[in-house]
Amino acid sequence: MRRYLTRGPASAIAAVAAPLALSAVLLPFRSHLANTNVALLLVAVVVAVAALGRRSAGAVAAVTAALCFDFFYTRPYERFAISKSSDLATAGLLLLVGLAVSQLAARARRLEVIAITDADHLARIHDTAVLTRSAGSALTAVDHVRAQLIDLLQLRGCRFEYGNLMGHPARLEPDGSVVIGRRQWDADRLGLPDEDVELRLFGSGRYIGRFMLEPTLGAVPSRQARLVAVTLADQAGAALDTLRQPANAR
Repeated sequence: MRRYLTRGPASAIAAVAAPLALSAVLLPFRSHLANTNVALLLVAVVVAVAALGRRSAGAVAAVTAALCFDFFYTRPYERFAISKSSDLATAGLLLLVGLAVSQLAARARRLEVIAITDADHLARIHDTAVLTRSAGSALTAVDHVRAQLIDLLQLRGCRFEYGNLMGHPARLEPDGSVVIGRRQWDADRLGLPDEDVELRLFGSGRYIGRFMLEPTLGAVPSRQARLVAVTLADQAGAALDTLRQPANAR
């Protein structure tokens, strides 16, 4: 239900309809309700719309609520005019508080998404670290990381190539940036390029192999996700490095 309400058309309709609906419900009791109480109830509606919808929906709800308050609950009634200074102040505060609430609600949703995303990324890194220490084969860790990269970067596919470099594909760098030849690619805006992208693995400072990433057209993995991908590749490289070390050096 919440996912449906956060969509553009649905949230826009709710932003206009909710204050109007509440105003219609309260209208028969207009002579018995203080205008400040009506304003508080309208603010509650704005909060609900802002919490479920987008920032713009909260702003539209705030404007609609202020207009409803003016039109239905201030004299002269059914006109966009306010005769009392106290009602004018209440309408102004209703609008300002509603706009502020919509901004705060949007920020709270962003922080919630960031917190969930960070927890997911940390879990990926932790699970891979545990696997690289306990797996009987480093290749098991590599296959695990390959699956993680597909999910994390929204890839069509991913393969691991062991040994020497071949060709000059686009490359995901340790800082999360993407380069094609000597040219920087705007991955933050465009996502990964529509071609294979290599993610190199190193162990003890030496090149071991690479993951070849097959991007999905239109997917735009965040820089944070790309940095996590680099970290996962480093863990796979460390696991493979154990295969290169002599038994007496372990």
